[in-house]
Amino acid sequence: MVRLKIGGARYRPASGTHKLALAVDFQVKRDDLRECRVVEGEPPELEPGQALLAVDAFGLTTNNVTYAVFGEAMSYWDFFPAEAGWGRVPVWGFANVAASTHDGLAEGTRLFGYYPPSTHLVVTPDPVDERGFVDRSPHRANLPSAYNRYSRVDADPMYDAAYEDQQMLLGPLFFTSFLIDDFLDENGFFDAGAPVLSSASSKTALALAFLLARRQGIEVIGLTSPSRVGFVEGTGVYDRVFPYDAVDSLPEARSIYVDMCGDAWVRKAVHDHYGESLAHSAVVGATHWDHMGGTEDTEDLPGPNPTFFFAPDRLS
Repeated sequence: MVRLKIGGARYRPASGTHKLALAVDFQVKRDDLRECRVVEGEPPELEPGQALLAVDAFGLTTNNVTYAVFGEAMSYWDFFPAEAGWGRVPVWGFANVAASTHDGLAEGTRLFGYYPPSTHLVVTPDPVDERGFVDRSPHRANLPSAYNRYSRVDADPMYDAAYEDQQMLLGPLFFTSFLIDDFLDENGFFDAGAPVLSSASSKTALALAFLLARRQGIEVIGLTSPSRVGFVEGTGVYDRVFPYDAVDSLPEARSIYVDMCGDAWVRKAVHDHYGESLAHSAVVGATHWDHMGGTEDTEDLPGPNPTFFFAPDRLS
């Protein structure tokens, strides 16, 4: 998790203006995620009906790596545009309204939502109600609406200031897990009773395993690195746990593969092992983002074609 404090002080709008003392963006190279930079500059002026949000806390996990890896394919780069070749990786966190030219949104309002890893964000709130607002900025008009909603913390009965870190780190991931569980249930688990979850120690996989473990007739299987087997077994949410180098030992049963790691080698090993007994293959994350391979790695795999699971599709 990241708490922002720029120049030794919180944001201070200049008298009579809607400017901040300093605006800072953390950016990554879109074609090389290992290359990063920090860009400082003057924050933008507000137009009528806009608001300036001062971001002061956000979560940073492998989930954000997934946003970057799938930035082009799933339009994640489009939420917070940057200079050509660079991107601002979306994050979940908290911000206060630092300045507003919208009559329905007062300065000081605290919000939970989807932000850039930056000190500020200009939004166009519409509509605004007691629960929050939707950002109607033109560049976000055709992007998934689930990411454009900003919630007022004073209208959230579950909000507790002491647990902001947990909310921004775990909340969005648990919701993704809930939607995967709902998707599998809606499809009758594809007549398979043994879902296999890779990157089994990840937050999303653990939350999904927790939900699946509550269902009757489902055996939850985890795949993880050898060094993490003990930890994953200790969580108590998996029936069986296997290291990646033991895919051949997975039980011979009709199964579902929920791919949290995005590793082309692991995906191929799972497909080769199950063949036509693999009922569904869902791509969810990319914790092994540097081992994803190319599109050729998904061709000619035994069993079903891997299908990307996009959480907002379940909400539309």
